[in-house]
Amino acid sequence: MSYQFDFGAIASYLPLLVQGMAMTLAISVAGGLGGFLLSIAGAWVHVEGSPLARRITRVYVEVFRNTPFLIQLFFIFFGLPQLHVKLNVIEASLLAVTVNFGAYGTEILRSAIAASPRGQHEAAASLAMTRLQSFRYVLLRPALQKIWPALTSQFIIMMLTTSVCSQITLNEITHVADFIQGRTFRSFETYITATVTYLLLAIALRYGARAIGKHFVTARSTPRVTAQSPSRIAARTTSPAR
Repeated sequence: MSYQFDFGAIASYLPLLVQGMAMTLAISVAGGLGGFLLSIAGAWVHVEGSPLARRITRVYVEVFRNTPFLIQLFFIFFGLPQLHVKLNVIEASLLAVTVNFGAYGTEILRSAIAASPRGQHEAAASLAMTRLQSFRYVLLRPALQKIWPALTSQFIIMMLTTSVCSQITLNEITHVADFIQGRTFRSFETYITATVTYLLLAIALRYGARAIGKHFVTARSTPRVTAQSPSRIAARTTSPAR
């Protein structure tokens, strides 16, 4: 028994699919940016925070990395209203994506910072750098250069995970595909189209993240702080002026 493909039945719903793609892209980019900033904050707490703050951050990371994203989403969308915090579908999806990506990003960044040479910290302190300067130039930027590909891969995984948000009727790709399938009864054609859409979006985001990393993370050379730097600076500052 042969199956006759009919993508013509899907063509009239392409505007809806484009809207779903735009929603997936918007939630992914906004949630990715928020999660990235949350990752930096978590890494800062790991380096400069109090023992209590570190424990709280560790609990946050472990909870969100070891529980299903769907449960997190349901807790935010259905559970928070019990605490008088009511969010609409877009707000709940964005918050879930942000805190989930932030947990994974924090652990990735923390691991990279923990692997940095201890001498870098000591050299920064001997140069009288502030804690913010030391974190930004000596720890954060070299760490980002090391883990940017891993962070990009996690971002792509997070974008694909937004399909779960269809469970709370977010109008993203999967929700639109379910709607189209229910109207046309062309399951093969509908989900093949959705698969190709996710694939193209993932490739575009990967190239975009790679370009951002090339221009803003790996392209700018970070002055390497070494143990010899204080002596060199001292030699320059004590040399007689001509």
